[in-house]
Amino acid sequence: RSQVEQHLADGRHVVLEIDWQGARQVRASMPECITIFILPPSIEELERRLRDRRTDNPEVIARRLRDAQSDMSHWDEFDYIVINDKLEQAVVDLENVLAGKGDSSARSNVALRRVVSRVIG
Repeated sequence: RSQVEQHLADGRHVVLEIDWQGARQVRASMPECITIFILPPSIEELERRLRDRRTDNPEVIARRLRDAQSDMSHWDEFDYIVINDKLEQAVVDLENVLAGKGDSSARSNVALRRVVSRVIG
């Protein structure tokens, strides 16, 4: 925590890779933080990516998919949503958020809600 606070005091952005529970904890202690939830374009694509890595057996992949669907149900607790469909566009979207150009109103976007419902069921 002190290292994060030091970076912030120095005027730097700090990016934490944490789950929704961690994001809740950070928001509780630092309400000014900006949270970004990165979603896959679909649960099928997430499964394909996990299989293509060839690092986990089928049982582990099945568990990770179950856990991911549960985690993804908390997407609406975040300030910004980035769909990681095309890597280049996801990077641009993240850079825009960090530069203060992200669109937080996108959470209410109908197209985004369709994608989210496809991903989390």
